[in-house]
Amino acid sequence: MSNIPKAPVGRIMKEAGAERISEDAKDELTMYLEEVAEKVTIEAKKAAEFAKRKTIKAEDIKLAIKNL
Repeated sequence: MSNIPKAPVGRIMKEAGAERISEDAKDELTMYLEEVAEKVTIEAKKAAEFAKRKTIKAEDIKLAIKNL
């Protein structure tokens, strides 16, 4: 089961210009986004720990994205 709702993913795809989108396409993109979110979070957690914090901040996310 996916953690990201498919409806917002479908809206993003429509806003990007897709006229019609299959459920399979939404599923695939949703799974990919979840994988990327997990990788970014893991890296951001490392950055927060390095800074001796438990809280992940926006700066940690930005750094994690830059480093991936």
